Amino acid sequence: MMETTTPATKAKAAKRAAAPFNIPDYGIAKFEMPKFDLPKMEAYREMAEKGVEYAKDAFANAKVASDEAADLLEKTYKTAAKHAIDYNQKLIEIARANTRSTFDYIDELLHAKSLSEFVELSTAQVRKQYDITSAQNEELYKLAQEIATDAAETIRTSAAKAIKRVAGGRMSGDGGRPVEIK
Repeated sequence: MMETTTPATKAKAAKRAAAPFNIPDYGIAKFEMPKFDLPKMEAYREMAEKGVEYAKDAFANAKVASDEAADLLEKTYKTAAKHAIDYNQKLIEIARANTRSTFDYIDELLHAKSLSEFVELSTAQVRKQYDITSAQNEELYKLAQEIATDAAETIRTSAAKAIKRVAGGRMSGDGGRPVEIK
């Protein structure tokens, strides 16, 4: 069986040798990169760069805001701890004064010579203790009010700073220019 070589058979053999697999040809040039319109790509690049810049600014602003919140909590806790110590010291002082007063009262009762003196000492002690307790409660009330006022002032001052900073536009991401709200 001998095959004759013709130009048509040579072309078929060359085509088979060039493509060992049967890959369909859809009319697309092989290994050719798509051609993009460069001005459009530049617009996408600018938009991506602005997005990255905005994300960096947002991250920096979030970090600053979280640092300020942590500082606010720290100041509030320090203030509360200081005042808690003051309040506890006042309670100890009151307990000490009441204990002394009670022991003095018991000592006076032990030295009472008659029932009428005993009743008189008891009545005087009740009156005295009522006045002392009223004064002590007023002191504790004023101290608690001062504690609440100081804690609220710390929070108010820090919140006002944060609001002023936001209203001033420093969190706008545009280098300090205020944000326009539409």
